[in-house]
Amino acid sequence: MKLNEIKDNEGASKNRKRVGRGIGSGSGKTGGRGVKGQSSRSGVAINGFEGGQMPIYRRLPKRGFNNIFASDFVTVSLGRIQAAIDAKKLDPKGTIDAAALKAAGVIRRPKDGVRVLSDGELKAKVTIEAAGASKAAVEKIEKAGGSIKLPEAAAAE
Repeated sequence: MKLNEIKDNEGASKNRKRVGRGIGSGSGKTGGRGVKGQSSRSGVAINGFEGGQMPIYRRLPKRGFNNIFASDFVTVSLGRIQAAIDAKKLDPKGTIDAAALKAAGVIRRPKDGVRVLSDGELKAKVTIEAAGASKAAVEKIEKAGGSIKLPEAAAAE
């Protein structure tokens, strides 16, 4: 096989439809846009427009509140941590924190911190440093003989 012999599988790529190229092409004249009207012209942006009727997004009442200051935590289950330890990606003797989880490929980015949840089983004795943890997760970590360090605000929850 040579570089010039490499090609895609049959039917893997399709040529784009060239509209407005004469009546014989099958999509000439109006170019697939139908006849007359706003949407046959260029520069049309009518998403949500309902012909002058009050659009549904304006008829429905506003609900809720989006707190722009809320912390966005990455959730990590105990089962996921145990799997990383079993795969020798995490060292159970060292402190497991956001940086260690990122290096092990357990999380992609730490965001505002890591919150530990109790899904799965934890067999290893570990020291975890996290921004938050569920009560069940803390119980499982301590049952396995490990410990968890939380900031004062998260520990009060």
